Parts: sequence; C-alpha cells; structure tokens
Amino acid sequence: MATVYSTQRTTLTQDDPSGFVQANELAGNVRVAYGTYEASSLASGDVIEMFALPNGARILQGQLAHDALGGSTTLSVGYAAHTDSSGSAVAASAAAYKAAAASTSAQIVDIAATLALLNGEEVDANEDGKVVTVTMGGAAGTGTIAVTMLYVID
Repeated sequence: MATVYSTQRTTLTQDDPSGFVQANELAGNVRVAYGTYEASSLASGDVIEMFALPNGARILQGQLAHDALGGSTTLSVGYAAHTDSSGSAVAASAAAYKAAAASTSAQIVDIAATLALLNGEEVDANEDGKVVTVTMGGAAGTGTIAVTMLYVID
C-alpha cells in the first residue's frame, strides 16, 4: 500500500523547504453568514439578495430552509453578478449552489453540497464581495426563506 498526500499536506510535510498553507485551508476560523426573508406573494423570477461573502472565503457548507411556499413553487440558490478581484465582470448564476427544486412543503436542504455546487470554493470577488441569492420559480410564494452558509477566511 502506498501513502499519498493532499496538496496541503504535501506543502507542509513533503516539500523541502516546507511551504505555507492558507488559513482558509488549515486552522482557519469558521464564520457564519445568515439571511432571512419573509415572502408575501413573491413572484416567480424574483431574486432575494441574502448576504455577501467576502473575497477569499472558502465555502464549507450551507443550508436553505423555508416554509411551505405554495403550490408549484421552486427555489434555487446562486449568486448575483459581481466583479472578481482582478476587476472582471462575473455573470449571475441563479443555481450555482442549488438547482431549482420544489418548495411546496417546509424543509431544510443542503446547498453547496457537492464540488459541482461549489463546495470548497474560494470566493474571488472585489471589495463588495459575492452576493448569495435565492430565486423564486414556478409560481408566487409566501412564507419564510432562510439561507445559512459556513465559511472560513482567517
């Protein structure tokens, strides 16, 4: 059997001289971002800006919680258009962290739950950060919507 090492473990223990691992990869402080919105007939296609994640934040996990919002409703979680740290424009992605799914019954679901849904992403944004959004789909919805994300930055 062979022993193999992650990129970070290689940097710390196998490179000569050993290198530096960022705090958002090892021994960083976990922080929470939380946003809540009370929808009242929120129309299909409407976008809720929940909070902004700072540049350099590494996303660890997240949750979308909501009431039963009404028949035929869906919610997706993504991000708003923003500017990256190099000054380039980045287009919005309504479903970057969670594809649209039924919100007809109350539930809590994971977001940023896979690598494809940007789990472990290091946020690249200018000083305004990267705004996490929720988009209503399917039909108008009424009820509470909340998003929580855990991230590490320092």
